[in-house]
Parts: sequence; structure tokens; C-alpha cells
Amino acid sequence: MSATTLDTPTVARGRTVERLVTGQPTSDGAGVKLTRVLTQPLQPRLDPFLMLDAFGSDEAGDYIAGFPDHPHRGFETVTYMIAGRMRHRDSAGNEGLLTNGGVQWMTAGRGVIHSELPEQEAGRMEGFQLWLNLAAADKMQPAGYRDIPSAEIPEFTRNGVQVRVIAGTSYGVAGAVQRPRTEPLYLDLHLAPGARFEQPLDPALNAFVYVYRGGLTIAGTEVPIQRMAVLANRADSDGVVLQAGNEPTRALLIAGRPLKEPIAQYGPFVMNTREQLMQAVEDFRNGTLA
Repeated sequence: MSATTLDTPTVARGRTVERLVTGQPTSDGAGVKLTRVLTQPLQPRLDPFLMLDAFGSDEAGDYIAGFPDHPHRGFETVTYMIAGRMRHRDSAGNEGLLTNGGVQWMTAGRGVIHSELPEQEAGRMEGFQLWLNLAAADKMQPAGYRDIPSAEIPEFTRNGVQVRVIAGTSYGVAGAVQRPRTEPLYLDLHLAPGARFEQPLDPALNAFVYVYRGGLTIAGTEVPIQRMAVLANRADSDGVVLQAGNEPTRALLIAGRPLKEPIAQYGPFVMNTREQLMQAVEDFRNGTLA
């Protein structure tokens, strides 16, 4: 896509960095090693986002056991694969292979049981999983699933920045996924050394940046590799400006409209009340979740 055909947004007053977050090393599934970047205590601040996990290893032992069958209810999972091969199967009969640059967007809704298992025995596996909350009115909708191969993710390049638009809109380019309630923006940005990227943002949106290669500066704050920058919410801000350092940089820019609803979570279930969580557990135990 030619950059000359794109809208040209300008940011007059960029957001500042409210805080930098270092992820917590942990494991999940059947022992997959990962870094939990967006943790449960940050959920109210980064509503509608519930979790961001980053995984990346050249050691098969860190990922080979994968994520055997497990349930979800009440939110969406967005898995973005940078490198590797992961097979999805679920209780609704969906199956897909997630490969380099692809996205798997699953709406758990009222319930789904799925597995995510590597289809490689060696080499690098790297990517991210983001949890996006559903509004109370949507939590019990039927489950849904979509595989988005890398070739179907809109991309453009401008001023030394390659932009992959997974969700939302950037420079007039609509992403692969749109969600009207939460309005998620999910960009994967590849910045050449010294490149600058501006993205307009509604000041009402909660937003963060995660750097996974190189390093950035945002409004005078350095954001090094493997750090999440929570962007400040100010009524007079109209976007964010990212400035790459002296090396190639890759970062995720993620934003969304807060639901401002109660969050009740018990492991893989995210509802609005404790009673709803108890019902989810009961439904799973008696086989009526999905």
C-alpha cells in the first residue's frame, strides 16, 4: 500500500508515560514459560484489557507441552505469532494453524474449551496473547473464532515505519478486526533507527506500548526492551508520538475504550459478579459450559 494514499494524522499534544511496567516471569498451560506483562492488578487501569503475555524461546523445553484443553468464558483472546507454529482446536469444532505473523482471534463468549499446541519440536516460538474483556451484555454470546493469516493483516509503510494493523484504524487503514464497544487498536510497529511514528488517540481510551525489540522514547521517557509503558490519560492529549533509538525497534501499540463495568475473575473465567463466576465453574464441571 502506498503511503501517499494514506491519511496524514498529526499529534499536537502527545501522551506522556504514566509508568513503566516490568513483566513477571511465570509459566502457564502445561509449563510454557512466559512473561506476564499486564497482570490482574492493572486491569482497572487498562480496562478493557485483562492480560498480556509475551512468550519467546529457542529452547523447545520452554514451550513444547503447550496449552492442553482448558476453558474460557466472558472475554476474547488475541494470539499474535511472531515466529513458530501453534495448532488451535476447540469445542465448537474450530481448528486452525497459527504461523509466523498470523493472528488468532477467539471470542469465548458463553464458553469454549480449547487447546493450543505447538507443531514444531525445535526452533524459535515467539508471540503474544492479549485478553480483551467483553461487555456484560456480550459475555454470554455464542463463542466465535477467526484465523487471520499474516497476508490478511493490512500493512503500510511510512517514514521508516512499517505498520501492521491488527485491529482498529491507523492512517486511514482499517485493521483486520473491528469491535464497536471496546474499539480496540492493535498495531505492530517496526521502526527503523531514528524513525518517528504518530498515532492519534481519543483521550478517553486507555493505551499502552510494549517494546519487544530495540527501544523507544515517548514524550521524553525512555522505554527499553521488554517494558510496557502505560500512557497517561489527559483530556488535552490527542495521540502518542513514538521515537525510535539508534537500532531497529519493534513495539505493540494497544488502546481501547474502557467498559467501566465490574470485573470478577477466577482463572479462565471473567464475569461481572461472584455469582456469575460460580455459575461458570458449575457449568464447566457439569459439562454445559460450551
